[in-house]
Amino acid sequence: MSEIKFTLPGPDTVTLTGQTIDKLIRAGDGDATLLYLYILRTRGLKTSEEASKALGKGPGAIASAMALLSRLGLVQIETNQGEDSFASHDAAEPPQLIDRELRRYSIDEIKADLEVGSVFHSLVDETQRSLDKLLSPDELERLYGIYDDLHMPPEVILQLITHCISESRSRSGGRKPSVRYIEKAAYTWVREGVLSLDKAEVYLKTLEARKSARGEIKHALQIKDRELSETEKRYVDEWIAMGFGGAAVGIAFDRTVVNTGKLAWSYMDKIMKSWHGKGLHSPQEIMQMDKKAEVGGNISQQKAPEQKFGAADQEEIARMQRILKKIVED
Repeated sequence: MSEIKFTLPGPDTVTLTGQTIDKLIRAGDGDATLLYLYILRTRGLKTSEEASKALGKGPGAIASAMALLSRLGLVQIETNQGEDSFASHDAAEPPQLIDRELRRYSIDEIKADLEVGSVFHSLVDETQRSLDKLLSPDELERLYGIYDDLHMPPEVILQLITHCISESRSRSGGRKPSVRYIEKAAYTWVREGVLSLDKAEVYLKTLEARKSARGEIKHALQIKDRELSETEKRYVDEWIAMGFGGAAVGIAFDRTVVNTGKLAWSYMDKIMKSWHGKGLHSPQEIMQMDKKAEVGGNISQQKAPEQKFGAADQEEIARMQRILKKIVED
């Protein structure tokens, strides 16, 4: 997506996406546009009262402009001690999302962005080509929600779709993903701040590294012909984050099976956390600790050598016995 930058006095730069500009133009409200620029300039750290003073607009005009920007999905209004504050969705940090349904759109709202030659029209064409099908009205609405409600740039959406197709093929034997599946993945990407191609590249490399590490651990745990459950993934991902590889996990797995007779995840997790707390992550470090423990155990179990006494010692013992006998008799 093309970006338009407004250079302000000094080193500061404010960036507006083409999608945001289109919304402001369609709204046709000068106060809302001016307020939006003010929000970007102050990074959303000012209140409505401060905006009113800075822009020379009355409280009513500011409130009306804020309400319009909120309806357009460009700002999130928060109330703090009676003052309205606001944050722009074009700010450096992505909006914090919770699990929710995307905003529902009418066909008339989508039509405006479906004109031939528009950005969204091109996005629809590429999506249908990638999924090898025409989008239904519901799928079209979901795609528009990712584009408009989640504020994900079209080029990132296409990267997301490509990734989802790859994931779906590996899991379901070549079947293409549903738009609902892509929508769920979009939530995750936005939560992770993946809103540019550069961040998408880094994120996908991280996912690939994690997938490879999971594969090694699955092999060490002798899990075949099935995927890890969500609970199992949480255990495995935590071990990966701690710095453990498949070889170390294999040692913990062996000890777990010996002691419990099965793969007991919680028992094994305690082993992993114990090693992590001691700074032991590689098989070499773990085995070295075992050797030290074994040596220490052997020393503590050794019997004290039998003490031998000489003639002088025997005489001293006899003398002490005579003294004790005398004390008792007296």
